[in-house]
Amino acid sequence: MIERLEKLVDDITSLNSKLVLLVGPPRSGKSVLLTELSERRDSPVLNVGAALGRQLLAVPSTRRHLDVAVLMKDLTDETARQGMLLLDNIELLFDRTLRLDPLTLLKGHARARRVIAVWPGELRECRLSYAAKGHPEHQDYGIDGLVPFEIH
Repeated sequence: MIERLEKLVDDITSLNSKLVLLVGPPRSGKSVLLTELSERRDSPVLNVGAALGRQLLAVPSTRRHLDVAVLMKDLTDETARQGMLLLDNIELLFDRTLRLDPLTLLKGHARARRVIAVWPGELRECRLSYAAKGHPEHQDYGIDGLVPFEIH
């Protein structure tokens, strides 16, 4: 499976949006696969929840939604290697108080470099979702502008 992912990562270099989402059920090996890619490509994985969470703690809660995009850009610029950014534990991006559209944010980062991220939701009938319908953080997206890499 890692060989397929590496080929895809190489193939997306010329695309306008270079976003690959690793999608699969919980405990299917998404993070393990991302770690294996990290080791093979000598590119660190950014744990968004831990790193961005630490940065946001220093920001007053009333300003977090104003500063989060800049903080995320700084973190990704520090972490990206060889034109590639690996992201895991992105659930914090769905926090409603941050007022983000997580997929749009990821696509924005994928214009400048290849972004491979673990998607914490599911893919069904060419639709990405995060959280169950009715949950305050529920999101539903089409897959335009990204490449889903399904893990079963």
